[in-house]
Amino acid sequence: MMTAVKTPLLLGVTEEECAAMETCFGVYQQCFAADDVLYDFGDGRNLVGVLTSGSANVERIDESGGRTILEHLEAGSVFGEMLMFERANDDSITVVCTRPCCVSFVPASSLMKRCENACAHHTRVVENMFRLVTDKATSLSERVEVLSRRSIREKLLRYFTLQAAKRRSDSFELPFSLSALADYISTDRSAMMRELKKMREEELVAVNGRIVTIQHRI
Repeated sequence: MMTAVKTPLLLGVTEEECAAMETCFGVYQQCFAADDVLYDFGDGRNLVGVLTSGSANVERIDESGGRTILEHLEAGSVFGEMLMFERANDDSITVVCTRPCCVSFVPASSLMKRCENACAHHTRVVENMFRLVTDKATSLSERVEVLSRRSIREKLLRYFTLQAAKRRSDSFELPFSLSALADYISTDRSAMMRELKKMREEELVAVNGRIVTIQHRI
């Protein structure tokens, strides 16, 4: 269950405390195959999910059928309505497995309500949740910064620069495929691949599979 994975939601909580919370909070686990929809933000369940294995994308499908990747999730990542962007009426927001996944689900009400026993670990989890909300806001700000660039090249360079800064290295691994990257920066995949080809020819970046190396900063 959640004790098997490191997640910021449980920072400062021991394995014994976590095991007690799983019963108290009504935690349950489900596993999914690749390409399965593991959560739909429109179904009203209001759960917090902790990805204990695998990987997934948070995807938005607009009324015209266009897909946008809002976030990439790896083991330890947390998702849920309280951590999510506002959903337009005609948009569908789901979490889709990119690799087989297992998820521990927690009712959001259990995390936010006052603990009858005033447990210290319950207080820590609530504090961690508020910290996660702040982190999600930062992530959204970075996304807006990428999407605000006018050209595909500017979007790619800004995204690559942000990834390199996080890893403190000019070489890093993309968290998803190039096809998914096109969805993330909201552009046509063929147009993005043509721009990447030009950037490689100009020796701005080197791309080997999912490994990107910034060769020259502008």
